[in-house]
Amino acid sequence: MSDENDSRPDRRGARSFEDVKASRLEALEAEHRALRKAAKKIKRQKAKEAARERARQIAGEGDFALDVDTVATVLVALVTRNRDRLLKTVEGVHHADLADLIEQIGSHDRSRLIKMLGSDVDPEMLSDLDEATRDEVLGYMRPEDIAEAVSELETDDVVYLVEDLEPEAQSEILDNLEAADRAAIEQSLAYPEDSAGRLMQREMVWAPPFRTVGEMIDWMRSTDDLPEQFYNIVLVDPVMQPIGQVALSRVMGAGRHVTLEELKDADLTIFRVDQSQEDVGYAFNQYHIVSAPVVDETGRLAGVITIDDAIQALDEEAEEDLLRLGGVGDESLGDAVLKIIGRRFPWLAVNLVTAILASLVIGLFDGAIEQIVALAILMPIVASMGGNAGTQTLTVAVRALATKDLTRTNAMRIIAREAAVGLANGLSFAVIVGAVGWIWFDSAMLGVVLALAMVVNMLIAGLAGILIPIGLDKAGADPALASGVFVTTVTDVVGFFAFLGIAVVLLL
Repeated sequence: MSDENDSRPDRRGARSFEDVKASRLEALEAEHRALRKAAKKIKRQKAKEAARERARQIAGEGDFALDVDTVATVLVALVTRNRDRLLKTVEGVHHADLADLIEQIGSHDRSRLIKMLGSDVDPEMLSDLDEATRDEVLGYMRPEDIAEAVSELETDDVVYLVEDLEPEAQSEILDNLEAADRAAIEQSLAYPEDSAGRLMQREMVWAPPFRTVGEMIDWMRSTDDLPEQFYNIVLVDPVMQPIGQVALSRVMGAGRHVTLEELKDADLTIFRVDQSQEDVGYAFNQYHIVSAPVVDETGRLAGVITIDDAIQALDEEAEEDLLRLGGVGDESLGDAVLKIIGRRFPWLAVNLVTAILASLVIGLFDGAIEQIVALAILMPIVASMGGNAGTQTLTVAVRALATKDLTRTNAMRIIAREAAVGLANGLSFAVIVGAVGWIWFDSAMLGVVLALAMVVNMLIAGLAGILIPIGLDKAGADPALASGVFVTTVTDVVGFFAFLGIAVVLLL
C-alpha cells in the first residue's frame, strides 16, 4: 500500500513534465508559424514593392501613361499565378493600353499573361500590337482561342492579324472559323499586300436609293447584322455598283418619307481593291473622307474603308519612310536580333562601299596632305556640313513626294529654291569656317580654301538632296529607301574633292 502511495508523486511529476514539454512545443510551433507568416508577409511586401518599382518603369510618364497601380497589380498576379485577380484587373483596361503593357513586359511575363488569360484575351488588343509582338502572342495562344477571339473582330482586323503568319498557322486558325467568315478573309488575303482590298472591312450597310429614311431606320433597328461602327450608308444600283452614300447624321435628321436618293452626298470617292494604301491614305487626308466604298474588278461593292483604317495606313506609310531614310527598313523594337541584323546589314554594306569611294578620292591627294597636314584636320568639316545640309533637303523632298506636294508642276521652282538655300547657307558658313581656318593655322589662304570648298559643297548638297529623290521617284524606285546613301556619297566625294582640289591649286 505504501509502495503505491510512494509511486503516485512520480507519475504526477511525469505527467507534469510531459504537459510542460507539450506546452513548450506548442509555443515553439506557434512562434515558428508566426515567424513563417511574418517572413511571407515581408516577402509579399518586397514583391509588391519590386512590382511597383518595375510598374513605374513600364508605365512611363505623361497624361496618357499606363496606370502604375494597374501595371503593378498585373505583375503581382502573374507572379502569384492569380488568374481571377488578373482577369478582374485587365477587364477595366482599354485594349490599346493593354497592348502597350504587353509590348513593354518581357517575353517570359508575356507568355505567362497570355496563357493565363486563355480564351479571355481581348480580341481588339491583338490588333493593337506591333507586328513582332503580335506574332509572338499568337504563338502562345491555342488555335481555337485565336479563332474565338477573331470571330468578334471586323474582317480588316482579322486580315491584319493573320496576313504575316506562316501558311500552316494561317490554315490552322482559319479552319476554326465559320465557312462564311473564312471565305471572306481568304478573299481579302488574295489581294495585294498594302492594298485597299487588305485594308477594307466587309461589314457595311448598303441600300437601294429608293428606300425611305423610315424604312432604313426600321431595318437597322430590327437587324442583327449591323457593323459595330459605321458612318455612312452606301447606295447601290441593281448590280451592286455604288452610286452614292448617305451620312448617318443626315438620315437621323430627315423625315421618314424622304428617300435616301435625296440625301446622298454630291461627292463620292471610290477605291479599287488593288489600289495602294498610300493612295487611300492620301485621299482620306486630302478630301477629309470619313468612309468610302471599295469595288472589285467588276465594279461591284466589295467593302468599305473607314477613317480609322485610313489613319493607320497613313501612320504606317510615314513610319516606313522614316525608317527607310535611316536604312533600317520595316523594323520594330520587338524584332529578333538576327532579323534586325539581316535588315540592317545590306545598307551598311552599301555604305561601306561609298565610304571606300570617298577614301579613294582622298587618296588622289595624298601628296598634298603629306605637305600640308592641316588639310587632313579640316577636310571632315566640309564633308560633314555638306552631308547634314543634304539630309535636311532630302527629308523635306521625300516627305513632299509622299504627300504629293512635290509634283512635275512645281519641281523646277522647288529645285531653284533649294539651290538658293544651299548657296546662302554655304556663303554664311564660308565666312565662319574661313575665319576658323585662318585663326587656327595662321594662314589666310587656307581659310579661303576652306570657305570656297564650303560654298561648293553646300550648293551641291542642296541640289543632290532634291534631285536624287525626284530622279528615283521618276525611275519607279522608293526615294526614302535609296536616297540617303546617294546623297551622302555625293556630299562626301564632292566635299573632299573640292577642298583638296582647291588646296592643290591655291596652296601648292
